[in-house]
Amino acid sequence: MKKTALVTGASLGFGVEFARNFAKDGIHLVLVARSADKLNALAEELRQQYQIEVLVMAKDLSKMDEVQSIYDTLQSKGIHIDYLVNNAGFGDFAHFINADYAKLENMIDLNIKSLTKLSHLFVKPMVAKGAGKIMNVASTAAFQPGPTMAVYFATKAYVLFLGEAIGNELEGTGVTITTLCPGASETGFQSAADLHESKLVKGKKLPTAKEVADYGYQQMMKGGHTVIPGFMNWMNAQASRFLPRQWVLKAVRMVQEK
Repeated sequence: MKKTALVTGASLGFGVEFARNFAKDGIHLVLVARSADKLNALAEELRQQYQIEVLVMAKDLSKMDEVQSIYDTLQSKGIHIDYLVNNAGFGDFAHFINADYAKLENMIDLNIKSLTKLSHLFVKPMVAKGAGKIMNVASTAAFQPGPTMAVYFATKAYVLFLGEAIGNELEGTGVTITTLCPGASETGFQSAADLHESKLVKGKKLPTAKEVADYGYQQMMKGGHTVIPGFMNWMNAQASRFLPRQWVLKAVRMVQEK
């Protein structure tokens, strides 16, 4: 029996590449994002190329009733999710005092609440079946506070700690949680977050969405836990654990500034 994967944020960046990885392995897909047009175009590409079934669900995951409706719809169709990729999320580049609070709240709803709810809904049937994999997309931002993107960094720290804790609880169940922590990458995230003028990305050659997604996919399939693509990203994540906190804050602020 073929398996099925659910990918959120599947209309661009990492989400598109995760979907292509599953499709190459003959795994059916449920694609979720707000843009129905982009999802339908990707779905048609993957159906024709890999002869898999693809269900498109255009949903706003910052709304918890729409998150619940995904689970309810799949239950009614008898579709079991074997792989869940919580990829949807966004950031905002601004000092906290100047940030649009409605945007910050929407970020918390999408980056934290929807990820938590989807994980809670789908992990139960996975455990009941004795098999399943969840990937939560965090960031190297998860390892330190982030002046100029304070709420975004904090949401990714939540994703990291949640995944590590749940993964520990699930040992022996056949279900694994992988937390992918990429650094800056070519995904369209920078433009959406107004980060393109930051020293972090301006004028730099960044890993492609495909390179990061391929690595994350491989690690998820191996049952990896916290995975960080790239040696320098790994080094930076470790350094933040040992350097004085004020040094870390100053370093992050310097890199983030325009």
